[in-house]
Amino acid sequence: MKVIATILSVVAVCVAGFAIWVYYPQYQIKQLKEGPQTLASEQRETYIDYFRESDKPVLRHLAIGDSIITGFGAPPKENLVKSFSESLESSIQKEVQFQNEGINEITSSELNRLVQDGEFDEQIKQADIVTINIGGNDILQLGFQKGFYEAVQSFDSLQTTFNANLADMMERVHSLNPEATVLLLELYNPFHKEFEFYTMADRFLPRWNLQFYELAAKYDYAVVVDTTEVINSETPQNVSDDGVHPSKLGYHAIADQMLVQLQQEVR
Repeated sequence: MKVIATILSVVAVCVAGFAIWVYYPQYQIKQLKEGPQTLASEQRETYIDYFRESDKPVLRHLAIGDSIITGFGAPPKENLVKSFSESLESSIQKEVQFQNEGINEITSSELNRLVQDGEFDEQIKQADIVTINIGGNDILQLGFQKGFYEAVQSFDSLQTTFNANLADMMERVHSLNPEATVLLLELYNPFHKEFEFYTMADRFLPRWNLQFYELAAKYDYAVVVDTTEVINSETPQNVSDDGVHPSKLGYHAIADQMLVQLQQEVR
């Protein structure tokens, strides 16, 4: 009986540990999203108010990152950067000039190298908004090279490298232009619930996305865009036929989500 009790105790500890590993990041993200509720924060202006009331007649939007930034799979006039910039322009009644520096298939290490080498220094210095979407190719490239189950086994080292790259990029952007608003896009799970990798992605992505929220909390004027709110298994129309990238509707949905959060979150 003692042996059985010991086995059951070990199993219970393992189950509890796994549950914490899977669900605690979701709790942490929720806490970081809500933030401290104070009278002072309630009195601060939203990002949209700030942009609308700024004495700048023209705002500049720089977007860097991967194929989500380039708008892969969508018509040229329907990409994310253009859609968001035009929606913002309409909302604040000011011209918004945008520059799309997305690169298909780029990883966080490759993008970080460009950022650190000064590839975007002048654009960053002039930007009022810097949008960054990166990380998906870190996972996909390793998955295609070694297999997705092997990629999961390397998750911790993969995430450590990504976290360091993202922190480096944020530090350089902030040092070059501490007043710029930085929009960090979450990684979303595009898979249908019946797809082989849906559950695996659903468990691991909160841990991955937590880094965005923790990093944004360290810097002034950083906002994490909740892309998982609009790209998920309940919105198949927002995913393109390739099963990974947003569809035209998906890009517009992310652009709308970006605007909604800037209308709600205080600066």
